[in-house]
Amino acid sequence: MNLRNYNIYFHTHTISGIIITAVLFVIFFAGSFSFFKQEIANWQKNTPQVVQKPNYDQIVDSVGGKYNLYGREISLYQAPHSTRVGVYVSESKDSVNNGGEGEFFYMDPQTFATQNYEASYDLGEFLYRLHFLAQIKYPVGYYLAGSVAFIFLFALITGLLVHWKKIVSNFYIFRPWEKLKTVWTDLHTALGVISFPYMFVFAVTGAYFLISYPLFSKPVTEVHFGGSEDSLYAAMGYGGHNFPLENAPLDKTVSINGLVSQAKEKWGNDVTVNHVEAINYGDKSMQVHVGGVVDLSKKFTGYGELVFDAEGNILKHKDPHAPSSYSDVAQNLVYTLHFGSYGGYATKVLYFLLGISGCVVIISGVLIWLVARDKKNIPEKKRKFNFWLTNIYLGICLSMFPVTAAAFIAVKLHPEGGMTYIYSFYFLTWLVVSALLIARRNLYKTNRDCMLAGSLIGICIPVVNGLVTNNWIWNSYKNGYHDILLIDIFWVLVSVGSFISWRLIVKKNEKPALTTPEPIPVSKIAEPGLH
Repeated sequence: MNLRNYNIYFHTHTISGIIITAVLFVIFFAGSFSFFKQEIANWQKNTPQVVQKPNYDQIVDSVGGKYNLYGREISLYQAPHSTRVGVYVSESKDSVNNGGEGEFFYMDPQTFATQNYEASYDLGEFLYRLHFLAQIKYPVGYYLAGSVAFIFLFALITGLLVHWKKIVSNFYIFRPWEKLKTVWTDLHTALGVISFPYMFVFAVTGAYFLISYPLFSKPVTEVHFGGSEDSLYAAMGYGGHNFPLENAPLDKTVSINGLVSQAKEKWGNDVTVNHVEAINYGDKSMQVHVGGVVDLSKKFTGYGELVFDAEGNILKHKDPHAPSSYSDVAQNLVYTLHFGSYGGYATKVLYFLLGISGCVVIISGVLIWLVARDKKNIPEKKRKFNFWLTNIYLGICLSMFPVTAAAFIAVKLHPEGGMTYIYSFYFLTWLVVSALLIARRNLYKTNRDCMLAGSLIGICIPVVNGLVTNNWIWNSYKNGYHDILLIDIFWVLVSVGSFISWRLIVKKNEKPALTTPEPIPVSKIAEPGLH
């Protein structure tokens, strides 16, 4: 590689990385926790998952006690590991007896108790939505997260090109006894290489999810589909339900349980029914759509659907075992890769570790950038700016660890707080802690104290859970509450790991480096503790 190309790649990698650092860290950190979204929700509300088939007829009857269902679309979906069923009831098509507006809520399939989205909001949902900045006004947060994912592609590819010649030799070099800049450089390179395929997949799939919104915009439908949204959705492989109501009420009740049983008999035991829709409910034009997925251990993208009419006749059959079409792969493969849903807990734990390693790569890159630009030939104003930018980045990013740990305790003490409670606690605590760390102007202490605080708070999480619910780790294991047990053990391991990291940080700072570097000029501004 000639010097000109090297400089182009190097500066592109550096500038793109610095621009997106803070937002990218938030995306990776929150996204790593959101792999356990449903387990976190079950842990918070102390509702361990019990394998039991939902009774769709009883669910519909319960919903029918609150709404006039005639002419509506009723959609029932149960996510993997979830103890709740998501229920969507559309606006009625009946123009004579208007049944009211549509609504979405969650229902407990055992007690049939319902909660709207805001009241049922949990920490798992919060962290999941935080990882694509959904808390920022739509669609600004989506576009911002998508843009960051797109820029991240440049940082990944240019970083690979910069290290290409020495990528193998540098991969095996780790010198923890050297000065901190060397340690950060080795960490940045080694972890960057290890996690490169993972981060590349997430950059591509994240950009796809969050920047594909313009594909569904009005100009696109006008130019390519004659203004027809139905044609656009059909081209993308999404089925429509726009068939008219006959206004001819049925004289019998259609058993959805029976139709689901037919679908399971047809597909076999390796297919899980997870989605049921009843369209034009109670009318002779009624259709019931039963959707299911093949066990991912047998087929990577296998979605099937059976469509029944009101008499129970099959109108359409999509076999989940059949070879997947292009549209199936385009829709499902990206989701499966992004969320790690193709494996069990081992895959999720691996994804989490790779996500956290991405956070380490981000932070080490920022610290390398700071030290490389903290030299005597750099003007004082630029050195001040570089230090303050790094100080702000680290204050915002590293404080997420103890704040997230504290949020687990907060939601366990008040599990039914809902959206307002979680927003208030998390964002206010994050703001205060970040502001204090930034005001202290000490990078070493920011790193040290966040690791210690996170480990101490984290180890208290299973203790608080045991005191509040009596689901101590041994009780959860004995009762088979695997999702609750997972979160408790997860925090024990994370806390132990972060405590060891804290101890190594302290020992490294106490022990003089073998080669003492020159004093860092930014120490005149603050005591960053970088040497």
